Amino acid sequence: MEWYREGYTVSDNKLKMDTDVIFQLLSTCYWAQDRSKEIIVKSMDNAICFAVFEGKQQIGFARVITDNITFSWICDVIINPDYRGEGIGTWLLQCIMEHPDNQVRTLGLSTKDSHHLYRKFGFSDVETMRCRIDNPASW
Repeated sequence: MEWYREGYTVSDNKLKMDTDVIFQLLSTCYWAQDRSKEIIVKSMDNAICFAVFEGKQQIGFARVITDNITFSWICDVIINPDYRGEGIGTWLLQCIMEHPDNQVRTLGLSTKDSHHLYRKFGFSDVETMRCRIDNPASW
């Protein structure tokens, strides 16, 4: 699927996604900075992935892990810092919520920041999704 707005595109087509850009974006954030490119690419295999493009340049990414029936976990939502504050992240979340394979009602989200963005979509702070970090380097 693809969505279009003011020169931007959101696509769920993994063949269009630039894994070098995704790795670079995720390596700058606290939750994925220790992931290798190999792990990031492998994590995309079993997820619905979304990329944001300005023309042909990828400027954002997110993925959804779901069983398509009972739950979805939205993760790795990131927009290039040069494009933040323009509503692109909000639009990306709208596209994710509209996707036909993400129409479940139990959504998981675990984040330290951007709570204002996620609350717009009905997310609330619930202490159910927790990470177990024994040795992240071994992932």
